[in-house]
Amino acid sequence: MSPVTRADLRWSYRPGCPVAPAQLRLVRLRYWGFDGASHAGTLVVNESVTAPVIAAFRRLYGERFPIRRMRPIDAYHGSDDRSMAADNTSAFNCRYAVASGPKQWSAHAYGEAIDVNPVENPYLEGGKVRPAAGKPYLDRSRVRPGMAVLGGALVRAFASVGWLWGGRWTGSPDYQHFSSTGG
Repeated sequence: MSPVTRADLRWSYRPGCPVAPAQLRLVRLRYWGFDGASHAGTLVVNESVTAPVIAAFRRLYGERFPIRRMRPIDAYHGSDDRSMAADNTSAFNCRYAVASGPKQWSAHAYGEAIDVNPVENPYLEGGKVRPAAGKPYLDRSRVRPGMAVLGGALVRAFASVGWLWGGRWTGSPDYQHFSSTGG
């Protein structure tokens, strides 16, 4: 775990964000890939959630839960769409929530949310599947590697540290989304 600077967040941070770079940390984690090999990845998260994030991913590693890739969203120039299309697991991105009503910061803008395996765990937003490659995974009854399902390894790992799962949202389920706040 190490501090981050504004220079580390070239694409994902901008003036006006609800947290300063000094409140964020780069967390290095081991994970099992879909290739069956151990990999090293990194996430940018709020300093206040580093312990639960490390604990959840340690549990996932112990259960050999597969993750496609894990890079800060800056690797995709701050684009959620590009990161999701690459099936990238990411956390901090200073952006507004994708929701109806008045603009409000996403939990990602605070570094208190993580999206895991977006292709296997798509977000259904008003009938639109994000990312588009996640459409075959809308059938949650056909469980495949890397999926977040009720009672499954991914949901259990985050529940064990008190984090909530967006897959339980009734209007627009966000199967990839886990957060410390529920938002």
